[in-house]
Amino acid sequence: MNTSCEQNVEHTENGSDAIDAVSSDIEKMSISTDNKSVCANCGKEGSDVTNICNKCNMVKYCNAACKKKHRQKHKKACERRVAELHDEQLFKQPPPNEDCPICMVRLPSLTSGCTYNECCGKMICSGCEHAFQSRITKEEHDVCPFCRTPPPNSDKENVKRFEKRMELNDARAIFNMGCHYRYGRLGLPQSMAKALKLWHRAGELGNAAAYTNIGNAYYFGRGVEIDLKKARHYWELATMSGSVMARRNLGVLEEENVGNMERALKHYMIAVGGGDSISLNNVKSTYMRGLATKDDYAKALRSFQAYLDEIKTVQRDEAAAANDDNKYYESAS
Repeated sequence: MNTSCEQNVEHTENGSDAIDAVSSDIEKMSISTDNKSVCANCGKEGSDVTNICNKCNMVKYCNAACKKKHRQKHKKACERRVAELHDEQLFKQPPPNEDCPICMVRLPSLTSGCTYNECCGKMICSGCEHAFQSRITKEEHDVCPFCRTPPPNSDKENVKRFEKRMELNDARAIFNMGCHYRYGRLGLPQSMAKALKLWHRAGELGNAAAYTNIGNAYYFGRGVEIDLKKARHYWELATMSGSVMARRNLGVLEEENVGNMERALKHYMIAVGGGDSISLNNVKSTYMRGLATKDDYAKALRSFQAYLDEIKTVQRDEAAAANDDNKYYESAS
């Protein structure tokens, strides 16, 4: 993957001055025992010193004028702290996939390991889907395993079901409708513009896959001009919402374009814990090239096995065998 270069932390010959400035800021922002704060610019002390730097939340000022005067002195420390806060959010453990509402076991990362039902808005794992379909009559075939609603009779009816779910702000339904517009399915006109609009809405409602697709669009130039900075931005949003695919993309970006193996490995390791087998292979490759330790690779293997153990059920294994596909647990590429 070719990606944009990340802004590196600025290094100057006057590093001690920057450190002194940070120390000074930290001292000035300290709160005394009587709950009075100190203005980082003029040194005024009092309970009315409440104008906080809204970027780093490190220092306080008595008014907007003091904040403006202190801006240049505070800039480097502020930017450094903002970068730290961003990385804290980016590299923290992401939320796990939701549980299947029938078996109450964590849903797999691979999209083929579960099915969205637009009738009730539920994601059902392949195991429960297979078990249900195996015990019903031919006349009942393809009814929803959760709400027992029969399948739609036409594309038009299917679109209406999606629209009903979209009115309820169902992020998954909105995302899926965007995909239908992307490929011109269900009798809908193919429109990348409509797909992107729907993905933006789904992403704002918490759908990580939507932000992943938007990032892909900017990276490959699908319906928009290629913009690697925006691709990174949306992949980061997707990553912080739990997308292992977007996190893997960021890892490859760091490795191949920025040359920061430390950050790349962090992304790969977290993605492996989310079930991404491709990231596991990337960790292995990194280890084979001497850019990661044996312990790193061993930790990745244990993490991936823990994921497999968490999502494994007898029914899912049976479903995989019936579909001649025993890789339901891997993440989609």
